[in-house]
Amino acid sequence: MTNEYEDFSNHTPTNTGDDDEEKKPKLTTVASTYFNEQIPIPNSDDYRFSFRKLWAFTGPGFLMSIAYLDPGNIESDLQSGSIAQFRLLWVLMGATILGLLMQRLSARLGVVTGMHLAEVCYRQYPLVPRMILWIMIEIAIIGSDMQEVIGTAIAIYLLSDGKVPLYAGVIITIADTFTFLLLDKYGLRKLEGFFAFLILVMAITFGYEYVVVSPNQALVMKGLFVPYCEGCGPKQLLQAVGVIGAIIMPHNIYLHSALVKSREIDRTKRPEIKEANRYFFIEAAIALFVSFLINVFVVSVFAQGFYHKSSMNVYENCKAQGNPHADVFNTTEELTVDIYKGGVFLGCQFGLAAMYIWGVGILAAGQSSTMTGTYTGQFVMEGFLNLKWKRWQRVLLTRTIAILPTVFIAVFEGIENLTVMNDLLNVLMSLQLPFALLPILTFTSAKGIMAEFVNGRAMKIMTSLLAVVVIAINLFFVSAYLKNLPSNWGAYIGVAVVVGLYLLFITYLALFCLAVMGVKKVANLQILGRKLVYDYTLNQNTPYNENNIQQELEESTTIQHH
Repeated sequence: MTNEYEDFSNHTPTNTGDDDEEKKPKLTTVASTYFNEQIPIPNSDDYRFSFRKLWAFTGPGFLMSIAYLDPGNIESDLQSGSIAQFRLLWVLMGATILGLLMQRLSARLGVVTGMHLAEVCYRQYPLVPRMILWIMIEIAIIGSDMQEVIGTAIAIYLLSDGKVPLYAGVIITIADTFTFLLLDKYGLRKLEGFFAFLILVMAITFGYEYVVVSPNQALVMKGLFVPYCEGCGPKQLLQAVGVIGAIIMPHNIYLHSALVKSREIDRTKRPEIKEANRYFFIEAAIALFVSFLINVFVVSVFAQGFYHKSSMNVYENCKAQGNPHADVFNTTEELTVDIYKGGVFLGCQFGLAAMYIWGVGILAAGQSSTMTGTYTGQFVMEGFLNLKWKRWQRVLLTRTIAILPTVFIAVFEGIENLTVMNDLLNVLMSLQLPFALLPILTFTSAKGIMAEFVNGRAMKIMTSLLAVVVIAINLFFVSAYLKNLPSNWGAYIGVAVVVGLYLLFITYLALFCLAVMGVKKVANLQILGRKLVYDYTLNQNTPYNENNIQQELEESTTIQHH
């Protein structure tokens, strides 16, 4: 049988170092080449819990967790504390738990199939929906890249006391990204260790702020475990919605499904697949718990120190401390906060050391997120397009797109509009979230892809409800921002067209998902004479191994060709 994607789903033997030992088949694709090595897992027929094995699996979850600590998340955290004090901590915790569930599905897809989410989308969706989905995820990646550029530039501006202008900080991010890309030449474990170091820097710096500010621990506990927002209005509600949108990043789901491929797993042995799923879930839970604590530190610092402060009061403190950025609070307007003003405030209230330490934490957040965004961009492009680019070419493309508008705003508008842009990018991330949630829910619910590891009924219900909630949140965001539009019919018509197309594509993805889940009426639907979902996606009647994956891919290619 002819397979026009032969290079994309080719089997290559793995050399075990012993010519007489049976060579294991390994499903490789163009997009499998993101790392030049795989971490071996200690061989043992004993599948009981082992810290040695957990250490071997540790790495992908911490790289994934960095997206929960990017500058956009940090800004959402400090705004949450300044607007609602401790009352939205339970929302942060709930969003992190939901994020863990989605990351679990992402890791399972990569472990069971040996393919990441973008590769599976390439095989399962028709051409037009696939290309639209790729464009949406690229928009999310570029938006995230812009946040990282903004965060790094502001950190450099704070640490240099304003001597390095914003536009120069933005340009510096090009050079430092290429420098950090050299790290993976020294081995995968060293790269993972570097990311762990950056997370440690964030934990120490933001933990220092937490200790210095010394929030009321009773209020922190109440905020975490009492799901209620007493006295909250529209502003607090909008912030709660923003917390959910900032925490769960769409491109991160694509990233995690690729990162788990960095471990050697024999997919012909079901116990090894189950074991890998278990260890990756434990590792992801630990990593997200660490990121959650860091987020709690930031929320609590500004809930205790900034809540109900006036501009005049903060400005007087800044003058008394001799803060070089004091003028940012010399205003009669309503007091607001962002990652720049937040650092200045800490320096004014708790000493200049607090401002510089905050700047180091923001710099670590921006740099770590830049690296993971780079890898995600490469996985997505190679998976959706079956196109292999050199990493520096991919970085140059996305970073150039991210830097151009950022430099323009930094030069002509200033730092205030740069931070407002960060808020808009958080909204953009939330709008892109269904384009990761629906595909991962769809394919982890497909028997023809996951076999016995397919989602159970409870997981299908939970993730479906999450998808509905996210879509509802997005519509709420749109309605909230419509109020800021000029009174112009052209603007309203343009927004209506965009929202209509957005909902239309989400409807298609939702119908595809329902068909895969077994809703027969939906599965039998035809669009433009083409069946919505192919039968091989729905059923798995043969033992699951990599030879069957190859057969399914050939069948998929034949069906798409006809």
